[in-house]
Amino acid sequence: MGRPRRRGRDINGVLLLDKPLGLSSNDVLQKVKRLFSANRAGHTGALDPLATGMLPICLGEATKFSQFLLDSDKRYRVVARLGQRTDTSDAEGALISEREVNVTQAQMDAALDRFRGDSQQIPSMYSALKHQGKPLYEYARQGIEVEREARSITVYELLFIRWEGNDLELEIHCSKGTYIRTIIDDLGELLGCGAHVSYLRRLQVATYPSDRMVTLEQLTAMVEAAQAEERSPNPELDLLLLPMDSAVLNFPEVNLLPAVAAYVKQGQPVHVAGAPSEGMVRITEGEEHNFIGIGTIAEDGRVAPKRLVVEAQENAL
Repeated sequence: MGRPRRRGRDINGVLLLDKPLGLSSNDVLQKVKRLFSANRAGHTGALDPLATGMLPICLGEATKFSQFLLDSDKRYRVVARLGQRTDTSDAEGALISEREVNVTQAQMDAALDRFRGDSQQIPSMYSALKHQGKPLYEYARQGIEVEREARSITVYELLFIRWEGNDLELEIHCSKGTYIRTIIDDLGELLGCGAHVSYLRRLQVATYPSDRMVTLEQLTAMVEAAQAEERSPNPELDLLLLPMDSAVLNFPEVNLLPAVAAYVKQGQPVHVAGAPSEGMVRITEGEEHNFIGIGTIAEDGRVAPKRLVVEAQENAL
């Protein structure tokens, strides 16, 4: 018989991890899960091993709402190496062409302007998008090219930071599903010199504050210090977590009296005076505005629960 599966803590919240260079998003997810002794954890949109920066990690019941962070806009700082194109569009790929960089500032400005606003983007073969249940990068590593449909994206802001030698630094605020590597590869081809990503850092996801990010080194040091003093690291670690409803703060709030909330916790829609006429809502309970889940506005105007936290459901029984 195998060893019994270890059950972690029922801890709920969102950790803003500053992902280090060289590790995959799943690698750091598993490390955070172990450090927090959490029973469940999930990240909200993978960063390449080459990339660093904000990776929100949802623990416990917060995983139910991680999709809304996947759907949110992001901000990146990127350095493009002009004159060299690679098969992965980043520094980890094989060099496939090398050309001189004969580009004026006016040409650069005009090219960058082509990427601002709404556009259609064909995802890279070296991406985690799936085709017939398998990530595209697995096909790419086998030398297989899969036809990909262009996807609608929006670049809300593209800031020129610096251009020194063949290194071009930009800051990009974009919609979900935007591949920065593809923007840089397309830019290089538009300029006629080729380009790839040599540095990529995610600065922000949704409206999460960058000053709340913590590193794996900081988390590990906290755990090791607690172990050396023979105390639990959990109280200190838990202070780093943002509330699980922080992923859905952009939804309008519907606050319910406890008696009405009891029906919602059992999956029943309710009429609420002053509720929005359509869309998603964040449902809270009582004077303390305790988060109990999210819902939608039904055709008859009632608030219908969509995803509820387990604590709320258990308290209703």
